Amino acid sequence: MRHGKKFNHLGRKTAHRKAMLSNMACSLIEHKRINTTVAKAKALRQYVEPLITKSKNDTTHNRRIVFSYLRDKYAVTELFKEISVKVADRPGGYIRIIKLGNRQGDNASMAMVELVDYNELYNPNGKKKKKTTRRGRSKKVEAAVVEETIEAPTTSEPEATEE
Repeated sequence: MRHGKKFNHLGRKTAHRKAMLSNMACSLIEHKRINTTVAKAKALRQYVEPLITKSKNDTTHNRRIVFSYLRDKYAVTELFKEISVKVADRPGGYIRIIKLGNRQGDNASMAMVELVDYNELYNPNGKKKKKTTRRGRSKKVEAAVVEETIEAPTTSEPEATEE
């Protein structure tokens, strides 16, 4: 009986599922964004978010626990050095899942999984890109026009008074 066993097995045996989630977690940590199916994305969220929470407290014990899940020392290093600094004040919800539609080959529902603090489009506190306008003339032409208008009144003839 499977009473109380609620996580998705994803149609794989235990070892295959753990290896797949570990590889997906390492790819997410390395690239900050990956595309996958919605079911795998939800399973990945349950797998990665506790690891990110552990990375906030940089101890040898926590590094060893995270390494036992990820099995990639470069991913562990990046998680503890870069990602944990960015998510230090966030109380959870480190991953965003955005549904993309269905895959063309087998009509599987696809999703983009990304780390929340690394997307500047959705992050209101992130760096805002300075807007550039392309209206009007270029700066060189505007400067020349300004200089001409400044010189024009000084070279004009004295005004005639009407009586």
